[in-house]
Amino acid sequence: GVLDAIEDARQEALLRQQMLERLMASGVTLTDPHTTYVHPQVQIGCDTVLHPNTHILGQTVIGEDCEIWPNTVIRDSTIADSVTIFPSCVIASSTIAAGAHVGPFAHLRPESVLGKRVRVGNFVEVKKSIIGDESKAAHLSYIGDVVMGKDVNVGAGFIACNYDGETKNETVIEDGVFIGSDSQIIAPLRIGRGAYIATGTTVRKEVPPDALVFNT
Repeated sequence: GVLDAIEDARQEALLRQQMLERLMASGVTLTDPHTTYVHPQVQIGCDTVLHPNTHILGQTVIGEDCEIWPNTVIRDSTIADSVTIFPSCVIASSTIAAGAHVGPFAHLRPESVLGKRVRVGNFVEVKKSIIGDESKAAHLSYIGDVVMGKDVNVGAGFIACNYDGETKNETVIEDGVFIGSDSQIIAPLRIGRGAYIATGTTVRKEVPPDALVFNT
């Protein structure tokens, strides 16, 4: 029965309102329903809170007791229980495990996987990477084509240099690695368990476990 763009907008607003009412009836808190956009296919668990101007799109599934702060867009992603997404994040086709914190101003591009209690902070971009449990990249980093283990610390300004002009290359970072601020890793390579990459280091070759790497 939709005849023109005006009627289309009215019908869309009605369907959106019905969807939001179903969510609120199931125990989801919407602090400002008028600025909250949720696609019909989306699933959201009880006690999750959506703040103003959030857009939850596509086939997204969000667990219980999560909090999605304002100006965030999530599309076709799976988010487990007790996850906090801070303001102004963009998340697409990604998976986030329980207890993780993302943002503010973080970007998860497709095929990103965050483990339990991972922290991806301010202005961090993750692309087609796996970040293991308890690891953190708190600010100003690019993590692309990386397989990262557990308990890894990524300092500010880290760059995974994954593109050589022709192909995308993978970096493997094993458990317990410490990466200092303003460091770069030239893929492909592997950094062994427990290694320490000093601040301002460019890593160009394999690093054995428990090694100290620095540039002079």
